[in-house]
Amino acid sequence: MDTFRRFETINDYNLFNNNETLHPLVSVVDLSKASPRQGSRMYFGFYTVFLKDVKCGDLIYGRHIYDYQEGTLVFLAPGQVAGINSGGEVYQPKGYALVFHPDLIHGTSLGKHIDEYTFFGYQSNEALHLSERERAITLDCFLKIKYELERPVDKHSKRLIVSNIELFLNYCVRFYDRQFITRDSAHQGILARFENLLTDYYRSDKPQTIGLPSVAYSANELNLSASYFGDLIKKETGKTAQEYIQAKVIDKAKEKIFDHDKSVSQIAYELGFKYPQHFTRLFKQRVGYTPNEYRILN
Repeated sequence: MDTFRRFETINDYNLFNNNETLHPLVSVVDLSKASPRQGSRMYFGFYTVFLKDVKCGDLIYGRHIYDYQEGTLVFLAPGQVAGINSGGEVYQPKGYALVFHPDLIHGTSLGKHIDEYTFFGYQSNEALHLSERERAITLDCFLKIKYELERPVDKHSKRLIVSNIELFLNYCVRFYDRQFITRDSAHQGILARFENLLTDYYRSDKPQTIGLPSVAYSANELNLSASYFGDLIKKETGKTAQEYIQAKVIDKAKEKIFDHDKSVSQIAYELGFKYPQHFTRLFKQRVGYTPNEYRILN
């Protein structure tokens, strides 16, 4: 997989896949029109959603192999690199790609909320596996967008195109909610592993050498992206991953506060706080009392 291709514009990607460019900022690409190819790495300067209908080798995202198969949706944000490792074999692409440039959505409702679709930041082992019904809904959304692209442009065109992209992404939010529940084999024990990770963290010297455990650190240790990990913990517990970590820190703090030989500053340092006042502020926010007040009350 030595070939590296760079796609800065929608037209670049359409040309590569033998598709006509109907709009400079958005396209629904029929991958079956592309010429047979070998694996390569590709840079995308725009939002890209793949609906793959063929298993053509390992999908590489960064240094990881992406968890995908036929009938899987994969999301890439602008500036990301992905590729196919086909083992040197030639394959015929199949499926569709929805590609849209950030310039298309500037000043729109979708443009204001695009960061809320956190799956554009997901990494390996986090593709969206569609049911047959979900696949049909996805294709219907793609067809609506393509219909607008094939019509003469009028004052309604951009709004309808962007609205249908937003509708599709909102469906994907629902589909991911379903996947968080149904993909037990992929997610089994994540919460327990997270809990064990935090417990082990506070049994080590990491709080003093690294500081407070972060969401990014925890996600990396569990081989997940921070975005996917945060969404999964939120679905499991109703708390953000940061809130879950803070709750663990406060529990540890309560244990240490009963040791009257330790000052609040010592406890703050042992927990990983750089400044004791930050510990005092968080403790009061979460408990309702300062550490000293809590110590006196108990």
